[in-house]
Amino acid sequence: MKVINFPYIALALGLFLSLLITKGGEIDSNGETLLPLLTLLIINECAFFLTLAGTVIGIKQLKSLNFNVRENLFYTITITICILLTIQFILLGVKLWPL
Repeated sequence: MKVINFPYIALALGLFLSLLITKGGEIDSNGETLLPLLTLLIINECAFFLTLAGTVIGIKQLKSLNFNVRENLFYTITITICILLTIQFILLGVKLWPL
């Protein structure tokens, strides 16, 4: 596998883990989440680092191509979504963390 394809994998796994956190964070009839809080936090942290790595690798690849967005439009969209997912995982981690 070439490293430049990693943002695609990071995007797919990030979306899957986001869905898993969303469904696992739902509160059941007993007032508890479906997945334990520590599990949700670990999944969130792994998803954050995964999408962050996809973002960094993608930006380095675009930089080597002189940020030619028109030729790499799908790649640029993938990196943009990875950036948004990274921000979402930061905010979700803060929200999940018990104070």
